[in-house]
Amino acid sequence: MWQALYAELKDKNFIIISVAFDTGGVPAVKDWIRPASAQLPKELLDIMGWEDRLSAKAATPTYPCLIDEKHLVAELYNMVNVPQAVWINEQGRIVRPVESAGSSDGFRTMDRTTWQMSPEVAAAGKQIRTTYIDAIRDWAAKGDASPYALAPEEVRARVQGPTDNDASATAHFRLGQYLYEQGHHQDAKRYFDEAQRLRPDSWNFRRQRLELEAVGNASGPEFWAAVDALGTTAYYPQAKL
Repeated sequence: MWQALYAELKDKNFIIISVAFDTGGVPAVKDWIRPASAQLPKELLDIMGWEDRLSAKAATPTYPCLIDEKHLVAELYNMVNVPQAVWINEQGRIVRPVESAGSSDGFRTMDRTTWQMSPEVAAAGKQIRTTYIDAIRDWAAKGDASPYALAPEEVRARVQGPTDNDASATAHFRLGQYLYEQGHHQDAKRYFDEAQRLRPDSWNFRRQRLELEAVGNASGPEFWAAVDALGTTAYYPQAKL
């Protein structure tokens, strides 16, 4: 979907920069950035809110795809989950601070064995994604005149700076990364655990800890237990468009 959108809008001075947060580096994410096959199963399309017709257009991206092993971009823009997005204009000004990039919580209702969900939930997810993509199209066409490009005062009102707990969580996470890279995996785990305790809203911290324990853990039982524990709290808070 993002490749199709980039191909559509790239001649309008529009660019996408995709950032993967993974301490594991290239080996951990290369198959996601440059998949061997462009074809995606319908169940996955439904979960992601894509239209069926886009399956044939799914392709490896031609826009920049970066791997942020230190999670620095997440720290700078206060990103706690993926996919999230920040809109930045040609002058380098943020016109929309970090927000969910057209994702929905419909995936929480799916059958975790078959990846299937009800047509109603799938349709709602597609509508959320379509609304977000259409907002991007409007911004690409109109620039700062688009109603989706927020005024500086509104951007400042929406931006949330790190709390003391957030800063402490980041420090613990960084130390955990360093220890992991040095081969001290058990020591690293203690710091990852403390980072997660200090900032439980950071799904990036949680998934990274799980994936470093074992490949696939980031979508395993512990992850799903944490999602279920949210109750009525959104996993993907909807963007205020």
